[in-house]
Amino acid sequence: MMRCEWAGDDPLMVSYHDEEWGVPVHDDRKLFEFLVLEGAQAGLSWRTILRKRKNYRRAFDGFDPVRVATYSKKEAERLLADPGIVRNRAKITAAIGNARSCLDVAGEFGSFDAYLWRFVGGAPIVNRYRSMSELPSETKESRVMSRELAARGFRFVGPTICYAFMQAVGMVNDHLVHCFRHPAGEARIRR
Repeated sequence: MMRCEWAGDDPLMVSYHDEEWGVPVHDDRKLFEFLVLEGAQAGLSWRTILRKRKNYRRAFDGFDPVRVATYSKKEAERLLADPGIVRNRAKITAAIGNARSCLDVAGEFGSFDAYLWRFVGGAPIVNRYRSMSELPSETKESRVMSRELAARGFRFVGPTICYAFMQAVGMVNDHLVHCFRHPAGEARIRR
């Protein structure tokens, strides 16, 4: 079975590739989780973040944006002392602020999901890249998303982070054409 080369042979990365990456997400809590994790990943490897994911879920109350939005300086200090997550003050305070912004957006648009999926017209963009070297680090859509999120008070939402987020939550399907998870590959396997 062929898959995107970035998954390598690490069981955690393979599982993430096979079961999550590129699968459309429409749950506000899960979308908030990926927003926090993609921001935490800045400057680090995704493998590092995946290994810490369970700790993040514990530390951030299951990524419940309602709870995270109420965190005080005391909770921020607790998170800074937690060796199970990336202990970066800017990333932690951004996650707390992003929870508040997430709730504001959900109040305005009905859900965080409804707001985010507007950036791709409500349906995944399916690309047909043949090699990893073709994958962009950002796109027109991720630049627009980045600008709009930043204008609404979100942080750690640059265009590259936004594009990685869009890939993770299935707004963009960037599985390579030879990968069994690319829509054309899935069609071949189902026959």
